[in-house]
Amino acid sequence: MAGNQKILTGEVLDERVEYDLEGLCQICRLERRQVIELVVENVVEPAGEDPDHWRFTGIEVTRIQVAARLTRDLRLNIPGAALALDLLDEIERLRAALQRQS
Repeated sequence: MAGNQKILTGEVLDERVEYDLEGLCQICRLERRQVIELVVENVVEPAGEDPDHWRFTGIEVTRIQVAARLTRDLRLNIPGAALALDLLDEIERLRAALQRQS
């Protein structure tokens, strides 16, 4: 490859597929404790009673990936990333409401 070109790789997430905690950690390249912190801060709400039985949807995987980027790139703590995600969700709700009114 020439110059500054990079090869991007990724994984296509199926929103109908559920991931366990181990699978989620592999996909998101996070440690177990990091994901548990995100759950404690209500960034996502997995199905299941405890970490060994948690199940995450593709939407939750995406949300965790965004939270991980916020903590890594913007150096936000977990509560700050949770707040930022809530604000992004609110912006999307407001945009959808505006679209319906137009």
